[in-house]
Amino acid sequence: MLRLPAVSRTLSAVTRTKGGVPATTSNACSVATAAASNLIEVFVDGNPVTVEPGTTVLQACEKVGIQIPRFCYHERLSVAGNCRMCLVEIEKAPKPVAACAMPVMKGWNILTNSDKTRKAREGVMEFLLANHPLDCPICDQGGECDLQDQSMMFGSDRSRFTESKRAVEDKNIGPLIKTIMTRCIQCTRCVRFASEIAGVEDLGTTGRGNDLQIGTYVEKMFMSELSGNVIDICPVGALTSKPYAFTARPWETRKTESIDVLDAVGSNIVLSTRSGEVMRVLPRLHEDINEEWISDKTRFAYDGLKRQRLTQPMVKNETGQLVTTSWEDVLTRVAGVLQGAQGNKVAAVVGGMVDAEALVALKDLLNRLNSDHLCTEEMFPMTGAGSDLRSNYLLNTRIAGIEEADLLLLVGTNPRYEASLFNARIRKSWLHNELQVALVGREVDLSYTYNHLGESAKVLQDIAAGSHPFSKVLAEAERPVVVVGSGMLQRADGAAILAAVSTIAHNARVSSGVDNDWKVLNVLHRVASQVAALDLGYKAGVEAIRKNPPKVLFLLGADAGCITRQDLPKDCFIIYQGHHGDVGGPMADIILPGAAYTEKCGTYVNTEGRAQQTRVAVTAPGLAREDWKIIRAISELAGAILPYDTIDEVRDRLAEVSPNLVRYDNVEEANYFRQANELSKSVDQTVLAEPLIPPLLTVRDFYMTDPISRASQTMAKCVKAVNEGA
Repeated sequence: MLRLPAVSRTLSAVTRTKGGVPATTSNACSVATAAASNLIEVFVDGNPVTVEPGTTVLQACEKVGIQIPRFCYHERLSVAGNCRMCLVEIEKAPKPVAACAMPVMKGWNILTNSDKTRKAREGVMEFLLANHPLDCPICDQGGECDLQDQSMMFGSDRSRFTESKRAVEDKNIGPLIKTIMTRCIQCTRCVRFASEIAGVEDLGTTGRGNDLQIGTYVEKMFMSELSGNVIDICPVGALTSKPYAFTARPWETRKTESIDVLDAVGSNIVLSTRSGEVMRVLPRLHEDINEEWISDKTRFAYDGLKRQRLTQPMVKNETGQLVTTSWEDVLTRVAGVLQGAQGNKVAAVVGGMVDAEALVALKDLLNRLNSDHLCTEEMFPMTGAGSDLRSNYLLNTRIAGIEEADLLLLVGTNPRYEASLFNARIRKSWLHNELQVALVGREVDLSYTYNHLGESAKVLQDIAAGSHPFSKVLAEAERPVVVVGSGMLQRADGAAILAAVSTIAHNARVSSGVDNDWKVLNVLHRVASQVAALDLGYKAGVEAIRKNPPKVLFLLGADAGCITRQDLPKDCFIIYQGHHGDVGGPMADIILPGAAYTEKCGTYVNTEGRAQQTRVAVTAPGLAREDWKIIRAISELAGAILPYDTIDEVRDRLAEVSPNLVRYDNVEEANYFRQANELSKSVDQTVLAEPLIPPLLTVRDFYMTDPISRASQTMAKCVKAVNEGA
């Protein structure tokens, strides 16, 4: 790529010596002075601007606030320079130059609005429209189309072409992306995205000149967990969303900024809604988390929000059938049951998409009933340091921090499907920063090459003991990172695995001599609620409930099937509260309909410990209500009144218990790695001989991991398409 890194990043790189020891302040100052002296001055329409050597004409123009039209150029993709829409005149140069691909030279005067520039752009636009179909009235890109906007701004009012337009056959690349290839202008953004960002060589060009086409060579599904992003980067209507086709126009919809909760990354999204229904999900820029990409599950599983929903309170009658009832009746029954079985005879299990407000309300309610039997579906080792030290269960390096690493060890995880946007960061660092990747566990199909060290947990103990050849590689790394998947911590030997990983990370810190700000130990979670639940003091896993079965069990969005009727006494009374209830609902005696993440303002903490908020985009269907409000109503009838009535008061309570939960978009530093490692030595170090198999092993597993995606017809079509193509 022709872009150079920012000055600050360049300085941070050159101020570190080879051994990782920071340079002195005087050295840093001299480097800064040298960098400043290397800057060159150019002129944009007569206005002086100082830029770094290697900066392109397009970037220099943007620095002074002048937008250059473009179709093929994208700041996160390599430079192609093939659309020629960005042509500008350089004073005294014989011909216009492509601004996206031409580095500036000292003293250049770039003319962005001269007669020659305008004529060049008009000519390029005339060629682009020569073969473009007149589809605007029926095109889903209408209103968001770069070609529309730029033809209005830079095009002519007439065309000189009288020849017939060319037509290209549409390609079937799966159930997510609709192709109308006659509209394609061959910008090759989709090809470069697939190759560089997604790491899938499925798309490419065939033919030359007028016969050039973009496709998959042989008809097949575009097999990537990030495939939907080509819809956003396509500047015309050649690639559009199949589920969204012909449903709405952008000016008809209301936009709500929110976050995704279908995994633990916390991708920033925009919800487009109309008439109380989510019409589509789009990415929202956040450089530290998802940049401007989202996964296909985030983008396309929204149709599951309106299917198989719990919309009315229900109770089980004498025949064992669930029948609808009123809120007054069901709340009275729940309150009566809770009053009759206080103490540790009452227990609660929370699922993977519960917001922090509901978590703290449920915790306060059970505490007032003298119970501390609060568990999460996802397990986490409770021995050693366990979840007592926050650094033990966070992605401490942060998602963006992986770009600074030079060595990555993955332990029993498949980040491609467990955290797709984190995997995209790993690929970015592997591609541009020469990141080395190693894997312990079952071999998986990642979007980058890696060194497979073995499948057994014994390999981890060998690395921790220093007897494995990889130990030397780890010791020589300047910024090593170790990432263990939360799925590995669900095993019976999860504590031993975490202890081994903690020792590896501690040894790497000591031997590598990394600075104190660099974190080595990382846990990659799969569900959105786990970090907030551990922050609030929930016990990880349901083993305590199996050993000491309660008389009343409260399931809050618990749909992973971690606990069944067979695990409980026959007389155990089960209350289920949630929005789908595909697993927890059928076993319940009472069902309380809750709101999904698009229907409430809730706090979620992602795998790196960053608190973020969802926003209300649509109203909850039927009689469904926000989870914390239902729990607050139960507390009043049960005689254990919770001391908050508004969302702000609930958040005040969150701040009391764990202040980081209300410091939005801020990652609190977590330390005490050495202490955690010392405590881990008291754990039983026996590991099982079974291979470390990630829970999300294939793309089939990726499409259906939660109640919303399991209810989605689009996700079902994806699974079917994958099975047919396998």
